[in-house]
Amino acid sequence: MATRRLAIKVRRAEPRDAEAMHATFSAPNAQAGTLQMPLPSVEVWRKRLSDVAATDYLLVAEVDGVVVGNLGLHAASSSPRRKHAASIGMSVRDDWHNRGVGSALMNAALDIADNWHNYLRLELTVYTDNAAALTLYRKFGFEIEGTLKDYAFRDGRYIDAYTMARLRSAPMATRPSTTKSTKKGLETHRKATKTARKRTSP
Repeated sequence: MATRRLAIKVRRAEPRDAEAMHATFSAPNAQAGTLQMPLPSVEVWRKRLSDVAATDYLLVAEVDGVVVGNLGLHAASSSPRRKHAASIGMSVRDDWHNRGVGSALMNAALDIADNWHNYLRLELTVYTDNAAALTLYRKFGFEIEGTLKDYAFRDGRYIDAYTMARLRSAPMATRPSTTKSTKKGLETHRKATKTARKRTSP
């Protein structure tokens, strides 16, 4: 008998999802894989879901009307020099691992990031012992950039984490070019620096 393919729907999170988020992060694996604390409050989640920044996306995955995972896509910084970057954090309900939920959420997030916000760099952190998450992130093009030693305190001890990123090449039209005025400014700066060095030399 053929196995029925799950119909996973991804949508924006709403305040009514607070209890589902509470249930997800009350489970041991979700707590171990994130920075969430034990005994989370439903009201805290309701407030978070009611007060989302305009540049942020909080997504949930649901199957037959039941929320089974979530993902946050956040602008990495308010600085205009970092407007090309965003961060991702996600969690799947403990009893829904390895059933395509994480992939559905990631596909939705990458569509928003690539095709609507034009993010060129996506960042995330993941504990070094979270093999399932590492496999998922690598599947979507994320690469390890470094190790954060003693990144977080979990279950009585410090745990390391990897910092990972997915880079997307900038479209030709948006790549920075060196104009004549830019070249002139750089040359002026070089001359001024050279003169200053001569004045300070013994």
